[in-house]
Amino acid sequence: MRLKLLTLALALTTFPLVGHSEDLLDAYREARANDPVLSQSDAQRLATGEGVNQARALLLPQVNGTYGISQTTGGRSVNTDPVTGIVTIGSDKLGHSRTRNLSGTLTQSVIDMSLWAGLKTAQSQRSAQDEQYEAALQALYVRVTTAYFGVLTAQDQLTFAQANEEAYKQAYEQSDQRFKVGLSAVTDVYQAKSYYELAKAQTISAQNTLNDSREALTQITGKPTGELKKLREELPMDAPTPADPNQWVEQALKNNPLVLSQQYSVDAAEHSVNQARSGHLPTIDASVNYGKSGTWYKNGTPAAIAAQNEVSGGTTVGLTLRVPIFAGGATQSRVRQSIYERDAAQDSLESQRRQVSRDTLNFYRSVGAGILQVQANKASVDSGQKALEATRAGFDVGTQTMLNVLNAIQTLTQAESSYSQARHQFILNKLQLKQAAGTIDLKDLEGVNTLLQ
Repeated sequence: MRLKLLTLALALTTFPLVGHSEDLLDAYREARANDPVLSQSDAQRLATGEGVNQARALLLPQVNGTYGISQTTGGRSVNTDPVTGIVTIGSDKLGHSRTRNLSGTLTQSVIDMSLWAGLKTAQSQRSAQDEQYEAALQALYVRVTTAYFGVLTAQDQLTFAQANEEAYKQAYEQSDQRFKVGLSAVTDVYQAKSYYELAKAQTISAQNTLNDSREALTQITGKPTGELKKLREELPMDAPTPADPNQWVEQALKNNPLVLSQQYSVDAAEHSVNQARSGHLPTIDASVNYGKSGTWYKNGTPAAIAAQNEVSGGTTVGLTLRVPIFAGGATQSRVRQSIYERDAAQDSLESQRRQVSRDTLNFYRSVGAGILQVQANKASVDSGQKALEATRAGFDVGTQTMLNVLNAIQTLTQAESSYSQARHQFILNKLQLKQAAGTIDLKDLEGVNTLLQ
């Protein structure tokens, strides 16, 4: 009995799986917890956020304390005449002395525009990195789904390759038997054997592709890929809503996290220009300083020690005005550098906006085209199956050649492969459209998960 290609393909596809099958949400939960790409983005977000704390700290009071002790060996006493103020060196030996210094300083910036500009720069940088993390999170939805359907597609390709190999094997065996009884030429045997050997090579290649696809999903989830739930036969072929591509582009330019991140980067660059220009402005700092020091002499004559032992201390309060006059042109150079960096950030923003507009329109059109592709490929599979049956019947009565049968098998296999890929790509295009628009979330993955069986 001849084994029909489509019958075998469907049998292998719907063969009951042993054990629990993993679905898309299972894969996403594993990826959410273990994906190093998302973890790296999160760490970068947190690290950038610390820059705000550091910039704000420069605007808050700064307190420093110092404590020092030293020893000096040798020397003589110093005498000061209270009337004339004349200082004379006495004959009394001091031995060695120990000095202790204790001080504390509180400094508060009163006016420093560069510090305020630096804080605004850090805040914009933090916002930019927050949007980068949001982009990484949205990209994870698509990466997991792409890897998941990559495994499903590779499984289908292996199924078709195995069915193709079996069909060519039967064709080869049939042509060989017909040749032995004198019903066909040896050319049919050679042709069938050639197709059969090629099919075996394609099966090996399909198996290798499936193994790599499983590893691609494992790379994201961090766990070995088991059996996966497949896409059900009937899919909702819904067009994008709204049906106006310009509305999708407008939404993408407002919500896409990569565009928003670049906009915040432009803001940060603008604040950096102001920070550099503040280098020309004066600053005022307030400070309070308290200091205390004492000196003790030992191993000297009693008179000298009594004359020199002393402890002193005091508090100083003041304002410091600093006016930049000339820094060798460094300040103006920093201003020009900041302006160039701001211009580069603006160009990067414009480039990102154009890329997002292009991607949004492309995925919008791909969803619409995908509906037609799925329908056309399904019709192609139906026609290919009927053509194979008719060709085989014609071969039995002598109106078709073995080459026609082999070509019909190949045509059907290609149609089934295209149909499988079109179905999976249609789902991915819908997710990528929402990703480009910046509106993709977990609910979209939950919706895809309901299409699995």
